[in-house]
Amino acid sequence: MKISEIKAYPLSFRVSSAGAVRLGIGRTVKRDTVIVKIGTDEGLVGWGEAHHGRAPGSVAHLINTTLANLVMGMEATDVVGVWERVYKMQLSSHGMGAASAIALSGVDMALWDLRAKAVGWPLYRLLGGRSKPIPAYAGGISLGYQPPAQLVDEARGLVERGYRALKLRVGDSWRADVERVEAVRKALGESIEILVDANTNYTVDDARHAMPAFDALRVGWLEEPFPPHDARSYRAAAGFGSTPLAAGENHYTRFEFQRVIEDGVISVIQPDLSKTGGLTEGLRIAALASAWKLRINPHTSATGLNMAATLHFLASIDNGGYYEADASTENLFRDRLTSKACEVDPEGFVLPPEAPGLGVEIDEEFIRAHPVIEGPGYV
Repeated sequence: MKISEIKAYPLSFRVSSAGAVRLGIGRTVKRDTVIVKIGTDEGLVGWGEAHHGRAPGSVAHLINTTLANLVMGMEATDVVGVWERVYKMQLSSHGMGAASAIALSGVDMALWDLRAKAVGWPLYRLLGGRSKPIPAYAGGISLGYQPPAQLVDEARGLVERGYRALKLRVGDSWRADVERVEAVRKALGESIEILVDANTNYTVDDARHAMPAFDALRVGWLEEPFPPHDARSYRAAAGFGSTPLAAGENHYTRFEFQRVIEDGVISVIQPDLSKTGGLTEGLRIAALASAWKLRINPHTSATGLNMAATLHFLASIDNGGYYEADASTENLFRDRLTSKACEVDPEGFVLPPEAPGLGVEIDEEFIRAHPVIEGPGYV
């Protein structure tokens, strides 16, 4: 079964004023993604998601030209061979680095979808896992910068839907951040897990002021206070409190995660399967983290493809943590591009899909109706 077709589609939709969320990287104005379709000479088709990288047209172009030429005609079941070829020709030398890892992620995910469809199994079974309840937290583009009373209302609504863990956006000002976390903790009590994400918008001084308050409020983790390459700031912040530091959605391949894990500063590991090199690399990162007794709490991206892949991944590793459920009020990639990946139950758990492959269906008419919108997604 050989690869006979590779096509990447950059997609976008505008976010309404009601659905816009303000957070550390700006206010959302549109949502982007890149969908990858791989066909075979036997007629089987697989789908994957590559993160938009804030340049969806460029990511899609890289897949449709360079990566397609590199892997066309290879065995569709040879996911490791495809990964190694792209690594050798693009990632290890003279390539486009993070862009290539993102592009490869979509190709790799589509190939795993193909493999599982070929044997008629849900992907978690092919990966050696089993269907099991996975704890979910309410994340995605939600719970942003807003007056505390409004934030509490949004958080309470998510708890009523079954979530027992929520991720609040911080990185505004440390005083406003603490005020919002205090309001949610007071309103929802001690039984709800509160996580926070600064989207790389903290200074070291912000973290010095905020972390003792987060400790007192029993925050489960502080995610990405700084950019991924700023190891010095992470080392400094680790001494400001006991709240665990989290990162990984902007780290690429196991080679970057090796440094993160060996440093011992970031203890919550968060690879994104549509960015870090796909499922193939995600499994390697999970094994690396398992040797250090660290849990994997993946970052999820825009569409039901990444969401489903993440569920299968978490059902297949021995150190899986939370599933990040997209609690956005407005996400057409979740609600219309694909069939539903999962449903949170009253206790805050989700199950992986049971259909063959990733287990979600694609609406190709939606793809045709939502071409890329150039420009930034956050302002």
